[in-house]
Amino acid sequence: MALLTTMKPTFRTEWRALPPKEAHQILDKVDMLSEDPRPDAKVKKQLKYMGGKLHRLRSGNFRIIYTFDDRFVSLLALRRRDDETDDEDFDPEFLGGLDLDLAEAKKQAPAWEKAAGAAAGPKPLPRPITEELLKSLKVPGNHFKKLLAVTNEDELYDCTGVPDEVKLDLHAIFFETPIDRVLDQPDLLVPDVSDLLKYKEGSLLGFLLKLDAEQESFVDLNLSGTGPTLLKGGPGTGKSTVAIYRVKRMLEKLPKEPRPRILFTTYTNALVSFTKQLFEQLLGPDAGLVEVRTADSLVRQIVGGECGDNDVLNGNEATETVKAVTATATFAGNSLQQRAQRETVTRMKPDYLRQEICGVIQARAIGSVEEYLEAARPGRIVGLNTTQRRAVWAVYERFETVLKQRGKWTWEGLRRRALAKVEAGEWNHPPYDAVVVDEAQDLDPCALRLLATLCADPSKLFITADANQSIYGGSFRWTDVHDSLKFRGRRTGVIRTNHRSTREIGEAGASYLAEGEIDPPEAKALYGHNGVLPVVRTVASRNDEIELLARFLPGAARELRLSTSCGAVLVPSKETGRPLAAALSQKGIPAEFMPGTELDLRKPCVKVITLKSAKGLEFPVVAVAGFVDGKGESKSGKGTPEEEEENLRRERRSMFVGMTRAMRALLVVAPAGTANPLLKGFTRDYWNVG
Repeated sequence: MALLTTMKPTFRTEWRALPPKEAHQILDKVDMLSEDPRPDAKVKKQLKYMGGKLHRLRSGNFRIIYTFDDRFVSLLALRRRDDETDDEDFDPEFLGGLDLDLAEAKKQAPAWEKAAGAAAGPKPLPRPITEELLKSLKVPGNHFKKLLAVTNEDELYDCTGVPDEVKLDLHAIFFETPIDRVLDQPDLLVPDVSDLLKYKEGSLLGFLLKLDAEQESFVDLNLSGTGPTLLKGGPGTGKSTVAIYRVKRMLEKLPKEPRPRILFTTYTNALVSFTKQLFEQLLGPDAGLVEVRTADSLVRQIVGGECGDNDVLNGNEATETVKAVTATATFAGNSLQQRAQRETVTRMKPDYLRQEICGVIQARAIGSVEEYLEAARPGRIVGLNTTQRRAVWAVYERFETVLKQRGKWTWEGLRRRALAKVEAGEWNHPPYDAVVVDEAQDLDPCALRLLATLCADPSKLFITADANQSIYGGSFRWTDVHDSLKFRGRRTGVIRTNHRSTREIGEAGASYLAEGEIDPPEAKALYGHNGVLPVVRTVASRNDEIELLARFLPGAARELRLSTSCGAVLVPSKETGRPLAAALSQKGIPAEFMPGTELDLRKPCVKVITLKSAKGLEFPVVAVAGFVDGKGESKSGKGTPEEEEENLRRERRSMFVGMTRAMRALLVVAPAGTANPLLKGFTRDYWNVG
């Protein structure tokens, strides 16, 4: 029985660059490997490096570097070799170098921080770039002139206007990626060896990620069960990838007639487009059976004309409205009771009062003061007695009246309205045959209840979540959301292996978050990659911050053999992000501030994004910055110690989410002598602190 074939992105790039004759020769050899990859002491040989894990196969002047197990052959790289050269044992240089001494590297200053001029001059290209090569890589003709003039590595990186993916492909071809780094790359599935030829010819656009054994085991979790399924896991564990494959398995199980309908909700609009493309690859024509959207886009569709595009208040607008209506609210009881209630809400921080009204009362569809008096408030540190809750309810009622008069909504109120319409049978759409909810921790109870209600069969509801990545709301009990959400025994799985970040970034993020955790880990995290310690540096001014970022972003990218535009700077707000992006551009680092609704990951520049908008994304190089001159600290005044503690925990989770967007390099920039508690908690055991 033939083995399944996977390949690394490095092999994919080197394959595309081959001339037609060599490409067909390699294709025949790959087909042979799928039948029998075992060494034969002739054309197939086991190499001595990395514990004998590596193998090579001769094919003319090329060598295919590969690994295999009892199920898969993994194609790692192609290496050019002259026939007359002895290759009984490849040397490290032939393999692109071996970067194995990570323990020693952790003790040193990052390479990007070392003095200018310490490195040698730019590496010359080993051979010229040719039109034939550019055509084989499907490079648009308008870039030929610039690329044909390139003679060294720096000129390649500095080719303005040329897409990053083109520069990275060329770099991988001319400056071979070290094999140990290739092994860190994800595996791409090759359903049939002939698909390689289709890809080279341009009729196949890409390949899906291969699940590892742990991820694969969760695709079928409780698939034939009687209730919903919950998959938990930390950042980078591949919960979203598992959810995508889960849809394929569901379609295989569902009746073919009538045609099934599956709803897949994801967190951001940027992820909607990306997820649709993945389904097109995985499902082919059946991709049309899956509706991919955000939960809030569905909410808007259900509510319809009741809410216009500009009728939803943002958080600041809702807080200001709460602050205004507090002064005009009417409180029940005698004069003493009324005064006590007014003092309660007056002492409460307006933003905290807004969170109580929107995040508890509206988000949980609490319909009466009696229900509110009995309601659990998990995740809220500040305890409220009966008098205090009656005071909050009075402000809530006034808040609702004012919103109705103005024709305005909060998102929480809009979700509650959508839920009410569906439960009352006012939305004339049939339920979905299955519903998959990705990143459920940041959906409020009303939104989750809505999605559960829209699923025709509770056993076809699949949810992924990580409470510690919750950046908006507090916690809640699943059974408080919907009666069907009872995750027991085999209905719950925990995925442990982080495939995104290095162990060092993951452990540093976890150590920072420790005091803000909602859901302590049920098992020790595992990691697929190792690296160097993430870095914390302090600066005295905004100019110093820009200088530091202008060294870090290109330096760290170059060390990873990537383009500067693979990096992102995550900031606390748009007010800090816009000027920071402008200042970086003036320093010669193309950068652009991108609001969440305008995120373009393909744009050839450093992406400057708010911490909250970065959720669900990943970047090889990440800097967390924008806190200089007190930027990023709360502007809404001090609350009680309990209110401040609750807010701090939520903001630390936002920082944690930002840190864990980093795959290989992470820098946190803090103002010198800062008192901001968000920028505390970096221990030298886990961080390179300077």
